[in-house]
Amino acid sequence: MKFVDEAYIDISAGDGGNGCVSFRHEKYKEFGGPNGGDGGRGGHVFAFVDINLNTLVDFRYSRRHEAKRGQHGMGSDMFGAAGDDVILKMPVGTIITDAETGEVLYELLEPGETIMIAKGGDGGFGNMRFKSAINRAPRQKTPGWLGEKKELKLELKVLADVGLLGMPNAGKSTFIAAVSNARPKIADYPFTTLHPNLGVVRVGPEQSFVVADVPGLIEGASEGAGLGHLFLRHLQRTRLLLHVVDFAPFDENVDPVQQAKAIVAELKKYDPGLYNKPRWLVLNKLDMVPAEEREVRVKDFIKRMRYKGPVFQISALTREGCEPLIKEIYKHIRAQQIIEQGVVDIDPRFKEQDKPQAPDADDPRFKTPSSEPNDA
Repeated sequence: MKFVDEAYIDISAGDGGNGCVSFRHEKYKEFGGPNGGDGGRGGHVFAFVDINLNTLVDFRYSRRHEAKRGQHGMGSDMFGAAGDDVILKMPVGTIITDAETGEVLYELLEPGETIMIAKGGDGGFGNMRFKSAINRAPRQKTPGWLGEKKELKLELKVLADVGLLGMPNAGKSTFIAAVSNARPKIADYPFTTLHPNLGVVRVGPEQSFVVADVPGLIEGASEGAGLGHLFLRHLQRTRLLLHVVDFAPFDENVDPVQQAKAIVAELKKYDPGLYNKPRWLVLNKLDMVPAEEREVRVKDFIKRMRYKGPVFQISALTREGCEPLIKEIYKHIRAQQIIEQGVVDIDPRFKEQDKPQAPDADDPRFKTPSSEPNDA
């Protein structure tokens, strides 16, 4: 399936039906009175958050969405039927923006959530609505109200806890395949990843987090070079960024430190908020570095990088060092979740109950019956 994370659509809710002017005509009923019914309301346009969708490709080729108009009122006190609603299924993380003003209207973050994005017009009134003691034969009616019409921009930002950041061919896809259930395309040439990939990492029973792998960045990405800048929006909702560095590039003239600094600079140009997110350094492809040289080269890298945060040494190909990394990631994410959710009150059913006190020896309810015979 083609990955599409941006689309423009035109939506139109249904117009309301017109009211009816009618009078009761029956034999022996010379003045039957008004009986024109109201028009039906127009159909609404809803957005439904479908957890089974992960792309906006359905809206790339189907731009116009119109709900049915309400039926007109009829005689014999019959109201018009309401127009059929239109339900647009969208993936979790979709942002709905007014295409003309740029105003963000809705953010779809809860699976199963349903939001009305365009309201159908109300039906017009029939002449029976205008009947009164002094106006017994009204001929007034009102037309139906118009439904809302909007031009919308749909933008998808995937919901992930961890985002992978780095140069092309740094091993991000190999890492997400090693630690999660994702199976991205992996090859020995740069720009293999053409669209974001999501993977669920299982740490333990009921312990997991989601990792997002986006196309690699290159220098000048903030000005439009390469593909990575198109997908950096998918990292804006993450809680942690992993800066994956190719620690053993094939080209000896390539300096990993300069590449890492270039990525950080592009991140800062693109979005300062994304730049200020917690970011850990992951030195990948350690299996290609001789064991006796690793410690010296890592220290030299950190010194030249002037990096003071957490540093992890892994080999995504052999999975060396991946297990400790994912455990530390889960601890970090879990701590942030607790901070965001606040202190969770313990269910009173599971609180430690006060231990029962020993019965008072003088309490007659707990005395044993005397073995001595009663007095006659």
